[in-house]
Amino acid sequence: MSALRMGVIGCSAFGGRTMLPAIRDTPGTTLTAVASRDRARAVAFADRFRCDPVVGYENLLSREDIDAVYIALPNALHHEAALAAMESGKHVLAEKPLTTTVGDTVELCRTAAEEGLVLRENFGFPHHGQHRRVRSLVDDGRIGRLRHMEGSFCFPPLPGNDIRYRSDLGGGALLDVGVYPVRAMQYFLGDDLTVTGAVLRHDPVSGVDVSGGFTACSPDGVIASGTFGFEHSFGSRYRLWGSTGQLTVERAFTPPPWYTPTLRIVSQDHTEELTLPAEHQLVSCVKAFADAVGVARDRGRDPAHGEWSTTAVRTAELVAAIAATAHRIRLP
Repeated sequence: MSALRMGVIGCSAFGGRTMLPAIRDTPGTTLTAVASRDRARAVAFADRFRCDPVVGYENLLSREDIDAVYIALPNALHHEAALAAMESGKHVLAEKPLTTTVGDTVELCRTAAEEGLVLRENFGFPHHGQHRRVRSLVDDGRIGRLRHMEGSFCFPPLPGNDIRYRSDLGGGALLDVGVYPVRAMQYFLGDDLTVTGAVLRHDPVSGVDVSGGFTACSPDGVIASGTFGFEHSFGSRYRLWGSTGQLTVERAFTPPPWYTPTLRIVSQDHTEELTLPAEHQLVSCVKAFADAVGVARDRGRDPAHGEWSTTAVRTAELVAAIAATAHRIRLP
């Protein structure tokens, strides 16, 4: 298969720090062009990554030397950009959350299926081998019968002009970091979760939620709880608590490529730590996307679309349920 020629829509700080290097460094992908509405920003990114600068997103989508796009725009702009990309025949890797509403997520998934295109939401952590190892340990009964899962992703306050504080751009802690414990619970407990309660801390100045928590349960009675926000010290972890032991993963969602994960297993009278190899989860994510595009090219469709879209839509539904049921605390 020829290299997947990728264009980038949006010159975000996160994209420049993480995803553009991953696209550039992934075997089988070529970073062809980067688009911004601001010429100077497009040129700066293009010079940095040795690709073509494009002014205007529509001009990138009209290029015939682009097979797929990575969308690095604020949350509220994902739907419009992804829909335009697929209508131009491009495969799409979009930053999480895929959209800000259930209806928009359903529309994108339906469009991808109709056009035979690959659509993926850029959650990197499921592509890291540490989580497959954890799931294998749980399936093998290493901590007994699973009773409870806790997940959290929090970090310190951001500069006041950060887009995460812009309600009109889809800001807020739930959409930015709350989606991580939600998706982790889907990974381990399945998509058929029920949200049973939530709390959101609301900032009246910015108009967005800055932290929160929720509880959920699985059909077989596993209780799940999630914590998220950007008014904390940094934390990115989950714990699986079973009938005979606990398994904890630190730096679970955004481990650096050099980081060697340690799984901590605690039972009644024994503690064990398993150190795993370092992995670059974003390169693995981009490679999985490129591989899916290769299969879709051969078969005329994405055979994994049904499973993937079910999970994506369910994520959006769970996030919407958290927002709808939340008790909102107004900050002073």
